[in-house]
Amino acid sequence: QVQLVESGGGLVQAGGSLRLSCAVSTSASSINVIGWYRQAPGKQRELVATITSGDNTNYADSVKGRFTISRDSAKNTVFLQMNSLKPDDTDVYYCYVDRALVAGRWRYNIWGQGTQVTVSS
Repeated sequence: QVQLVESGGGLVQAGGSLRLSCAVSTSASSINVIGWYRQAPGKQRELVATITSGDNTNYADSVKGRFTISRDSAKNTVFLQMNSLKPDDTDVYYCYVDRALVAGRWRYNIWGQGTQVTVSS
């Protein structure tokens, strides 16, 4: 079992900032890619930002220059610093892990429960 616990979402005004956190079960290991996706009602889930075990980052064009992803490997935690927020950033944000080794078994494509980010105009 792998648990992803998200926090940091909330309501902010346009131009404000939020910092999302996602803590993965400390018993999980061998995570390669971890990051954030977002999804609006009736829409496909889309990439926001990811970071690899080698610190290679990938961002959606719409958030480049505004969002920064980082990780704390020792704590199996990933962060998303969200600055200059826009109403279009309003979505449910989901933490994502591509793979994890837990109790000798591999788990793939693991998702958190989601945290709501609302940006008012």
